[in-house]
Amino acid sequence: MREEIQSKQLTIPHLSHSVVTTVRSQEKADKIKQGHPNVGKDKLDFAIVEDIAIEGAFEEAVKSDPPFEAVIHTASPFHFNVTDIQKELLDPAVIGTTSILKSINAHAPSVKHVVVTSSFAAIVNQNNPANPGHTYSEEDWNPVSKEQAVENPMNGYRASKTFAEKAAWDFVNKEKPNFQLSTMNPPMVFGPIHPNLNSLSSLNTSNERIRDFIAGKSKDAIPATPVPIWIDVRDLALAHVKAIEVPEADGKRFFATAGLFTNREIVDIIRKNFPEYKDQLPAESVKGGEGPEGGFAKIDNARMQKLLGIKFRSIEESMVDLVKSLKKIGA
Repeated sequence: MREEIQSKQLTIPHLSHSVVTTVRSQEKADKIKQGHPNVGKDKLDFAIVEDIAIEGAFEEAVKSDPPFEAVIHTASPFHFNVTDIQKELLDPAVIGTTSILKSINAHAPSVKHVVVTSSFAAIVNQNNPANPGHTYSEEDWNPVSKEQAVENPMNGYRASKTFAEKAAWDFVNKEKPNFQLSTMNPPMVFGPIHPNLNSLSSLNTSNERIRDFIAGKSKDAIPATPVPIWIDVRDLALAHVKAIEVPEADGKRFFATAGLFTNREIVDIIRKNFPEYKDQLPAESVKGGEGPEGGFAKIDNARMQKLLGIKFRSIEESMVDLVKSLKKIGA
């Protein structure tokens, strides 16, 4: 079985699959190779796609011998250091997603299933994220408008995931391709980082807050937790692969979350398991770190558990493994 995984963060849960992963440069391919020294080219190979926001960027990448059976598309910008929301957030997300679907449909008729990484950003109520009293599930869609999307980078990111996922479903409904579509909608993604990460400055946005905690950047006040839901990266990676293996995943969204957390809970876990960071962490008397005042919505992740059989790691296991991995690269 061959599949293309569009990510450097997702691991390879099932080595029974052979994987072609797209990267932006040969240097990035070499880094990933170093992290899997015992995996041969027959199991792990690479295709270079320098810019996913260009129409037709995946035209060559989807062609393979032997042909692909599945595609997992995870690439999309997630950062807030932008000057042009349309060009830096919205276009790469939407064009990147629709471009790969068009290329698969045109050049990879053997593909039977595509999984696209969307986000809780495409589920959350843009106008009332905490939404106490509500239960978030796969039925929810972010009501963000095109006008709201360009107001600020946070809106831009949420809109980029919403518009990209809707574009994916619209493509499948209109074009009726040979493949089935599933989408993953994770919130904050924590867990151990890749050992070949270049530096602590290269962390994904979710894990940056943990780096900042152990670097002493929150000693005087723990930042609030406005959207207090999460998943471990290993559970999320497994869910992507299970979605191409389980026929019942066809045509479904998956609210990929393990549950609720708070920044205060994370700090307490680090303090308990890593006494060497005592002086960098905020003292127990320091205030802050709680969830939204008035509470946060309930969550319904039953589809992940029932259809994909995902058993979620605890926040403590995820944090301990994350901090251990950060220590290995100098935290």
